[in-house]
Amino acid sequence: MHHYHDVHPTDLSHLDSAQLRGRFLIPSLFNRGTQNLSYWDVDRTVVGGVVPAETPIKLETPANLAAASFCERRELGIINLGGVGSVEVGAEIYHLGPDDGLYLGRGSATPIFSSEDPANPAQFYLLSYPAHTAYPTRVVRFADLVGTELGSATTANERTIYKYIAPGLVESCQLVMGFTIIAEGSVWNTMPPHTHLRRSEVYCYCRLSPESVVMHFMGPPDQTRHLVVRDGDAVISPSWSIHAGAGTGAYAFVWGMGGENQEFSDMDVVAISELN
Repeated sequence: MHHYHDVHPTDLSHLDSAQLRGRFLIPSLFNRGTQNLSYWDVDRTVVGGVVPAETPIKLETPANLAAASFCERRELGIINLGGVGSVEVGAEIYHLGPDDGLYLGRGSATPIFSSEDPANPAQFYLLSYPAHTAYPTRVVRFADLVGTELGSATTANERTIYKYIAPGLVESCQLVMGFTIIAEGSVWNTMPPHTHLRRSEVYCYCRLSPESVVMHFMGPPDQTRHLVVRDGDAVISPSWSIHAGAGTGAYAFVWGMGGENQEFSDMDVVAISELN
């Protein structure tokens, strides 16, 4: 498990491109037949990708969690970004199609991930935070979700947001999680940008062609930096940082937050004129 430490905003001016990537980019989450987990000090976040092929994969419990099982003191959100797969949790098996999700509450048995067709394996994206109590396991079917349309073609930021884990939908301790699809012809996500001092956030970019990238913009509004992001990369975003991107082609991304509250609208919008 790779460990990412907290970074003070004033440190960004001293980081070159490679150092910036090393502090904030989690590259290549999805590799066939493997699991890939990273730990971030901020909000004690765990980000992961699991791609079972011919053999099921049992989620490991890294030593630095100091727990008997992964969910002993944690909740876990899962979204399948690949082919049809399943998640075995104790005596239950949950079948997840493309873009389906699953919430596991504190105390859940350690999940075991499988793919229905190894030639088109599932790609399970994982996001986890500590939990103070247990909430029930819930399956989220993408087909049942109602999207919220934001932006416009005129400003090249037309997109649809789907909430998976959020108050009033799937209850959790602090995890909020969803999926955003950029409309054809648009390039921007989360523009105008915002910060939220009460929550950190993680973006996982997906559905990019091999020739496409997203220019992900981060940092304080008055001192922005950028990361070149490719399919299957994730970006960790501290509370003081904006998080927005522009793609060279079609793409989507999973967003997830943890922290002091779960109010989706609790954000400090930054006017485009204030960006530097």
